Amino acid sequence: MIEVLVLYYSRHGATEQLAREIALGIDSVKGASARVRTVPTVSANTEATESDIPEQGPPYAERSDLQECAGLALGSPTRFGNMAASMKYFIDGTVGSWLAGDLINKPFCVFTSTGSLHGGQETTLTSMALPLIHHGMLWLGIPYSEQALNDTTTGGTPYGATHWAGGQGQNPISEHEKTLARAQGVRLAKAAIALQQMDKNQ
Repeated sequence: MIEVLVLYYSRHGATEQLAREIALGIDSVKGASARVRTVPTVSANTEATESDIPEQGPPYAERSDLQECAGLALGSPTRFGNMAASMKYFIDGTVGSWLAGDLINKPFCVFTSTGSLHGGQETTLTSMALPLIHHGMLWLGIPYSEQALNDTTTGGTPYGATHWAGGQGQNPISEHEKTLARAQGVRLAKAAIALQQMDKNQ
């Protein structure tokens, strides 16, 4: 059994919902299990503002989660076409994992939620992918063989799963968005299993 890390930051719950759908996709693959983690909120001057243990939801991510995972799904809401500061703050603290090569040759995918339909979804996905590429990870998007990617009128991109929440967060996750998020989880889990099998056979 391999574990695939689903790591996200969510301010109002939409990105968390997307994370849960990706985790369902991972868990549907035989031999794979999702490990769901989040990161704490930081203030404007990046001081810690949360206790060590969250009041509810999944635990905060630690370096051991990065070391032990066979793959990573990373998610954040969009902030002006970029990942949220809380996720960037966490990633900036992963230098130890970078030096040790904890994530080299592991597959990853990225996901996001935006308030506006064209609110920088793809640039946010790219902003999260760049540091993971520096970690030596392998980026998995969503292929157009997934019919929902052609049919969606809400979220969904070939770069990764997305959700259009609306300006007041009024839009629930659409069926196309759920389908794409779960498909992304399945693809990530299968890739992680295949890469581990390749390593064993070498």
